[in-house]
Amino acid sequence: MTTALCPGSFDPPTNGHVDVINRVVSAFDRVVVSVLDNPSKNSMFSVDERVGMINEIHGDDVEVIVFSGLLVDHAREVGADVVVKGLRTVDDYEYENQMAQMNRHLTGMETVFMPTHPEYGFISSSLVKEVARLGGSMNGLVPDVVESALKERLS
Repeated sequence: MTTALCPGSFDPPTNGHVDVINRVVSAFDRVVVSVLDNPSKNSMFSVDERVGMINEIHGDDVEVIVFSGLLVDHAREVGADVVVKGLRTVDDYEYENQMAQMNRHLTGMETVFMPTHPEYGFISSSLVKEVARLGGSMNGLVPDVVESALKERLS
């Protein structure tokens, strides 16, 4: 059984995240989605809220947990065989490739890059939050549960 770890901040989860996670679910036996708890980051949603949204979106297809610290230590703790990172742009690749090489250097952990579907390539959590703050349409950007949470948070 091959376990894939999909780490991220998911603040909030977007349709790009959903696309990548759904494709990882179809490619691996077990998928762990790990929500980063980074207290130094000014997140819109708590880790518990983000975990709840991902659970509501993906149900029993994935295990959703919270982590902090080194990704490779966390990957070992959950028994991951591979880390899967979604990519939108060349900039994402540059950053994630450097991280993947460091992780491999530290523990031998392999990273698989999964490009997002082109229709979601422009979506980032930061842009979604900005559009939501300015009252723009969330159509096609986030799942309904996330849109509701954004509207509630910003009202």
